[in-house]
Order: sequence, then C-alpha cells, then structure tokens
Amino acid sequence: MSLTLLLLMFFACTEPIATPTTEPTNLRVDVQIDPRQNGMIRIVATAQNATEYQLRVGNAENPLQTNTTGIFTHTFPQSGTYNIDIRALGASGRFVRESFDVNILNVMQEVPLSRGFVSPLSYDGFTLVWQDEFNGTSINTNDWNFEIGTGAPALVGWGNNELQYYRSQNAWVANGVLTIEARRENFGGQQFTSARMTTQGKRSFQYGRVDIRALLPKGQGMWPALWMLGNDITTVGWPRCGEIDIMEMVGGRGRENTVHGTIHWHDGVRHAQTGSPFTLSAGTFYESYHVFSLVWDQTHIRFLVNNVQFRAIDITAGHMSEFHQPYFFIFNIAVGGNWPGSPDGTTIFPQQMRVDYVRVFRRN
Repeated sequence: MSLTLLLLMFFACTEPIATPTTEPTNLRVDVQIDPRQNGMIRIVATAQNATEYQLRVGNAENPLQTNTTGIFTHTFPQSGTYNIDIRALGASGRFVRESFDVNILNVMQEVPLSRGFVSPLSYDGFTLVWQDEFNGTSINTNDWNFEIGTGAPALVGWGNNELQYYRSQNAWVANGVLTIEARRENFGGQQFTSARMTTQGKRSFQYGRVDIRALLPKGQGMWPALWMLGNDITTVGWPRCGEIDIMEMVGGRGRENTVHGTIHWHDGVRHAQTGSPFTLSAGTFYESYHVFSLVWDQTHIRFLVNNVQFRAIDITAGHMSEFHQPYFFIFNIAVGGNWPGSPDGTTIFPQQMRVDYVRVFRRN
C-alpha cells in the first residue's frame, strides 16, 4: 500500500510543467519592388512571438531600421544587387533571421528641379493665358484627358507600330512635377505600359508662345513627345488636321542629346512634313531640365530649346491652312515604334518624363 503511494507521488513530481513559449518562430518575409519609385522596396515580415523586427542591408553590424510592425521601406541610391537581412527578436533577445539578395535595376538618376534652364513667367508683348505648374497632388481633370489602350482597332500601335498600352495609372503629380512613366509589364496583350495625356476638348489655342520645362527619359526604344494636334482631327482626320511636334526624342545609341521640332500637314496631294533637330553642345536631356518652346504667329512657327531658336518655318503657303486654327496638347512616352525601334537588353525600366510646367502666352 505504501509502495504504491510512493510510486504515484514519483510520477506526479516528474510530470513536465507547461511554460509559455517566448522564442520567435515561423518568420515569413515578403518583398515588393515598387515600380513607381526608383530603387524603393517594401518588406513585410511576420513571426510568432516577435517583439521587435530589424532590417540590415549588407554586412552592417547595426540595424538600418527597427520597429515592432515588421513593415519596412528602403530606397537604394543606385542599381545593383544588395543583401537584405531581416531579424525577428523575442522578449529574451534571441532572434530568427532571413537573409536574401535583391536585384535593383530600376534606379534612375534623381535630378533636382533646380538643375537646368528655367524660363521666365512673362515676356514683353505677351500675356500669360494658361498654365499648369503641377503643384498639386493629382492631375487636373478639368484640363487633361487620358487616352487608353493601343489605338486599336483604327490605329493599331497608334499608327506607328508602338508597343505600349496606355493607362492612366502611369501618370501622376507629386513634388511639383507631372511624371509619365513607361514600364516593362504585361497588360492588355502588350509587354509595356505608359501614359498619353491630352487637353482635347478642354484647352486649346491658336498663335502665341508655349514653354514646357521637362526632363526626358533615356534608353533604346524610348520615344517621349510634347506635341499638338488640330482641334478638327475628329472631322478631317490626320494629317489634314495638322500636327506640331514641339519636342520629340528617340532614345538610345547616344541620341539623348538631340530633340526634334517638326510639323505635319496635307499639301493637297499627300502627307507633308518638315522640321529640324537640335543637339546640345554638352550633356543630355535626361541629366537636367530643359525648356522646349514654340513661338507661333500668322507667318511662322519657330522652335526653341532654352530660348535658342533652331528652326523657323514659313506657314503662309496656301496649302498650309492647317496651321491657322486652334490646337490641343498631347504629352506621352511611346515605347518602340517605327522611328526609335524596340527596346533591347540595354533598356532599363521604368523610364520617366517629368514635366515641371506648361505655359501658354498670347501676343498682345
């Protein structure tokens, strides 16, 4: 009887006592590379029993960021392969970790708005009649429309065998600039997306001066443009409506130091065009902001870069009546097409055109 009691007491004493688990376990890390912000990644880490999370980049001894949420954002200053170390710590200070590499390919040179040419707010003999300084937090839909898609069915590839699908999501206003971004992403049956904005039906003008301050993208296959079409395009079609290309650039192969000013019309027989290139004496159009201008009156269309005229076209001929009517604006980045050709292995995406302002002046 007493032996049985002793055995029961022995088993009761050796039964393990349950204690709460405080060590972190089951660490999971999700990484997103934000296509809209150059070099930015977002990391979300979760773990059981974690009281603190740490982010390290490279072989840093000390954490770059520490928090209790496990949510981190970090922007890399340049392209490259970086090692990321995420740690989840428990109350005891012990941790579990996940280490991995990220390949950052989309870092564009950050160019401050102050870098480059700035045009004045007034000119002798002219009055400022419309402007968009892009100082808000959204695109002004009272002034701007978005053209969506591929131009099909009437103009597959927008008539130029372009490769992008235009979306409104590829343009935004922030920090005093309008950004239009071309991305390598599959959408709508295309491998690239971009944005195409117009003022059709909202803002148009005939004669005067236009100043557009912009920073251009780079790379093979990039085709940014700041241009205009006649208001009557919906009734007479192109080229009878006329076209004024204030600025076009074809990227890659060292061509980012040259832009083109061109006009298109119908001469009574066929499509006609004339224009000229402008090449910087030093630098490129993606390293600093430049001002692309049009001075237009009853006799001439003049193209300027940084207030330097590089072409004047006489428009008094009877078959050039297209250039004596109101025009609306179009801002876009095309990807590929007949003129630039397709992107290749050297083209880094995303690419951006940033517009600081557009200003329209009327002669007094």
